Amino acid sequence: MSNWEQRIASDPQVCHGKPCVRGTRIMVSVILDNLAEGLSPDEIIVEYPPLTLDDVRAAIAYAAALTREEELVPLR
Repeated sequence: MSNWEQRIASDPQVCHGKPCVRGTRIMVSVILDNLAEGLSPDEIIVEYPPLTLDDVRAAIAYAAALTREEELVPLR
């Protein structure tokens, strides 16, 4: 998904500025954590009804974009 910027937003007034699905308080990290736990995108959508399949795809694309950054921050 090349247009993740249209679906992912970061606002200091929402969830302490953590990246969220635009128009919700569902953080990208929540979506990724659920995927890491083995939930399918469809199962995540059932758990979080405001989400769409494109929102889940945007969260994955956002995470992928972060890994392509030039400067990597050491893992803690």
